[in-house]
Amino acid sequence: VQLQASGGGLVQAGDSLRLSCAASGRSFSTYAMGWFRQAPGKEREFVAVIRWIAGNTYYADSVKGRFTISRDNAKNTVYLQMNSLKPEDTAVYYCAADWSSSGSYYPTSSYEYDFWGQGTLVTVSS
Repeated sequence: VQLQASGGGLVQAGDSLRLSCAASGRSFSTYAMGWFRQAPGKEREFVAVIRWIAGNTYYADSVKGRFTISRDNAKNTVYLQMNSLKPEDTAVYYCAADWSSSGSYYPTSSYEYDFWGQGTLVTVSS
């Protein structure tokens, strides 16, 4: 499975961006798709997850109410709509697939994911 993330860029505080992550490689039947981010000098952190079939979503407190994760099953694509961006949202954003189900209803740890995209940089200026 290959994951291709796109949509990053340089924006100003308060702006919006939509990230996309397209999956390819084989018949796609993942348990969940997640977004993580890693800011310079910091560890990778969980942002949002969506259970692929049911569509249930879960967010980190830091983005709740501002970010929305969604998916298009027909296109094997997951999105992250980011509104009211803040400078502290600046990071490389990664999409990932929990392919075989880690056991968590909402996988939020990096080790629970089997496949990763290459990352897309989001820079929010103040």
